[in-house]
Amino acid sequence: MDPDMGGMRMPVDPPTLLTLFTPQVDVTSFFPALALVALVAYLRGVRALGRRGVRWPRHRTVAFTLGIVSVLLVTATQVMGYGMMLFSIHMLQKMVLAVLSSMLIMLGAPVSLAIRTLPRRGRGAVWRRLLVLVMRSRTAAVLAHPVVSTTLFVGSLYGFYFTPAFDLLMRHWAGSLLMLTFFLFTGLLAFGGAFGLDPWPHRVSAPMRLLELVVPGPLHAFFAVAVMMASTPLVQAFRHAPADWGVDVMTDQLAAGNIVWGFGELPTIIAVAIVFQQWVRSDERRARAGDRRAEVDLAAYNAELARLAEGQRRTVR
Repeated sequence: MDPDMGGMRMPVDPPTLLTLFTPQVDVTSFFPALALVALVAYLRGVRALGRRGVRWPRHRTVAFTLGIVSVLLVTATQVMGYGMMLFSIHMLQKMVLAVLSSMLIMLGAPVSLAIRTLPRRGRGAVWRRLLVLVMRSRTAAVLAHPVVSTTLFVGSLYGFYFTPAFDLLMRHWAGSLLMLTFFLFTGLLAFGGAFGLDPWPHRVSAPMRLLELVVPGPLHAFFAVAVMMASTPLVQAFRHAPADWGVDVMTDQLAAGNIVWGFGELPTIIAVAIVFQQWVRSDERRARAGDRRAEVDLAAYNAELARLAEGQRRTVR
């Protein structure tokens, strides 16, 4: 394969752990650059809140930072180049962005932070108004609906890999980058609605959010099994690995299926545990609020009885 694919650097040596995570600087570097800009903006927002005396939860900052780091690991390194040549590396890249990165980024509640820190007046207020306008738009409400977001999240697997669309897009680095952007977007959409930490365009109950996380599991598993059991290469783009690399195409495809299986199971279990914990805490908060209201009502009732009793004593006198 051409080591310079339209401005994108392609690897010439077989993949190792060292070569995979060697930094790669080429025409695709604007993708990780945007991720770095997002991280800087987030950290500035946290700092701005701190100056106002408002403490932003540290675990959210850690989660968002790790999410951006995971994006950089698969887009700012030679994983990007190897992902154009080997199915297993491409699938690792895809699943990291769609599942791991998206989950961590949305655990950072970036929309809530932006709304709280973007200025309400002046030139900077344009960005806040734009964000609010987008989040309240009909398009956002449709995309954020659990049925739509889940369909996009899972459907991308079947829609790209079981149709000619994947081979068509993989002819150029821009097509590959477009797919990666779509994978990240669908993951953010799915986990943003499931976690419910941000003012989301379409909000649902905790049981529905759990269902939104559980449904993709069997569909991911079915796709993974289909990939692992296939007797021929599923996509043309990875049919011919460089001969001197000693890579068996079918073994590599088997590894790709195992990667889908792994990322479809463990992160989903973690996400379900997080949403379930949110549900329990929400019920506990409502129970405490109900107890407080009951105490207030009881105190008011007792005060009213005491007032009536006092009135009766005065009447008797």
